[in-house]
Amino acid sequence: MRDNGMTPSPIPGPPAEGDGADAIVAAGGLHNYQLHLHAEYGPVVRFPLPGAGLAVSVADPVLLEATAKINKRPEELFEFLAPLQESGNLQTIPAHEHGPWRRVLLAVLAGRPSHEAHFARFTALTTEMADRWAGQAGAGPVALQKDLSELSLRMICEYALGSGLASAESAGRVVSAFEDVLIENLARLYQTDMPGTEEERRVRAEEALAYLRATVDRVLAAHREPGTGRQGGRSDLIAALAEAGESPARIRDTVLMTMLAAHHTTGVAISWMLYLLAQHPDVAERVAAQVDEVLGERAVPEYGDLRKLTLLDRALKEAMRLYPPGPYGAREATEDLVLGEYAVSAGTTIFYPFWAVHMNPEYWPDPQVFDPDRFAPEASAGRPRLAYIPFGLGPRSCEGAALAMVEAELVLAVLLKRFRFRPAPGRTVTPVERFVLWAAEDIHMNLTSRT
Repeated sequence: MRDNGMTPSPIPGPPAEGDGADAIVAAGGLHNYQLHLHAEYGPVVRFPLPGAGLAVSVADPVLLEATAKINKRPEELFEFLAPLQESGNLQTIPAHEHGPWRRVLLAVLAGRPSHEAHFARFTALTTEMADRWAGQAGAGPVALQKDLSELSLRMICEYALGSGLASAESAGRVVSAFEDVLIENLARLYQTDMPGTEEERRVRAEEALAYLRATVDRVLAAHREPGTGRQGGRSDLIAALAEAGESPARIRDTVLMTMLAAHHTTGVAISWMLYLLAQHPDVAERVAAQVDEVLGERAVPEYGDLRKLTLLDRALKEAMRLYPPGPYGAREATEDLVLGEYAVSAGTTIFYPFWAVHMNPEYWPDPQVFDPDRFAPEASAGRPRLAYIPFGLGPRSCEGAALAMVEAELVLAVLLKRFRFRPAPGRTVTPVERFVLWAAEDIHMNLTSRT
């Protein structure tokens, strides 16, 4: 341990008994558990984490800076994703492999040329869903997270595979398959009860994984056929990976992981924003008024319009502060660290409680309040850069962050131009952990036309 002339203080936390699973279940999930831990013990907490032994959770953005360059994830915590991959777990591959692979992904996913190349198709998919919603107006509430997850999955398939899934029904089948695989493995990780016998769940998860792999293989095979509209270059993920010399197995696994990472997160982020706007109609009217001003008589935005939608951007960021789609992350310390008055040894699992960071009252006064103006330039000045980390931090942060923002702002602009959203009576909205920060019974909204 580095000698800074001070004796490190012991890291506070609950009794280190068991693996922590019971306490997590009792709290209603790991995200809620983290809020309780940091409220009781402060910004740095030691706690038993299932699959990782004793971990250290850090909810202070200034202290997080000391961990921001770590390029290693704890392998045990990401074992539940291993069944999806045959070329090595892409979430935990070593830094020397991860760096080049990440650069290829960023060259495509974060690049404006590829965003513009796919923008028209994204717009068409969004309009198709909005038209369907308009057709069922008055027939009952819309289940936001179900429909928006399917939309974001079709978008990422378009982006990653060069062609979208054939229909909303097939997108729904892929969503269900991801759920079967992930929920079964998460249930094992956290030792929670699930419907059906262990054998029934195992068979369902195996069949779902086989379906996912077959779906990706079919699209990849079609993608390689002449005349399939393959774009190549900086806008095509498959072509970029092949050009970089990645193996067919690694390309398939990358496509599958890209679909996995994006199909829930973007749709969930959009749904939480619409939920918050429905709770705050004054903010919703301000955002919609700016959308009207920027779009004029047009029903959909152009790519260049997004940067003009500043109020929408602020509201989306505030929604992701209150409901980060991925509520936590983790790293493994590769060297001894000093976090303020605390010492952390190499090999320790460092837990990133995104939700607790976003609710830290030192940097977010009245953190439970929905206030998009927190992200106005004057309000953001001086705030630590890691006070807001919905996409993670450091070299293992989300490669698709820029793409996700483009997709979300496009979808929101189209929907807020056309509809007003009101909560469906008698429906409760309870955040739960299901790989992402989901609503237990979805988010149901009644729609009325603004046009």
